[in-house]
Amino acid sequence: MADKLSPQRRSEVMSAVKGKNTTPELRVRRVLHAMGYRFRLHRKDLPGKPDIVLPKYKLCIFVHGCFWHQHSGCKRATMPASNKAFWKKKLTGNFERDKKNTADLKSLGWQVCIIWECETKQQEVLEKALSNCLALKGY
Repeated sequence: MADKLSPQRRSEVMSAVKGKNTTPELRVRRVLHAMGYRFRLHRKDLPGKPDIVLPKYKLCIFVHGCFWHQHSGCKRATMPASNKAFWKKKLTGNFERDKKNTADLKSLGWQVCIIWECETKQQEVLEKALSNCLALKGY
């Protein structure tokens, strides 16, 4: 299916996508706070600048957009029909960078948890995903 927007308009739309304090990230932070956890945000001294860091538990949480990080099996993780070479390189690069950051964090003794954008849509699903993340450290 052809893109309904002009290339210039598509570029404007894509460049407006935020990297920090996104709606899914705010949802995760709200639920974590309600569960009684305190955390730090976007620590620049850690590989990949994790979205949420729970230093007490040595746990890093990344809130990934399903499209940008190609969530396997998710309907939002589609490859755009136009400019395929660019998008393949871009999205593959994101995946490789995520893998490297995770490995680097683990080598520093941190646990890493990924919360996907689609998991933040329903409160119960998000709470379960966060409970699973916190179970990594037994909390």
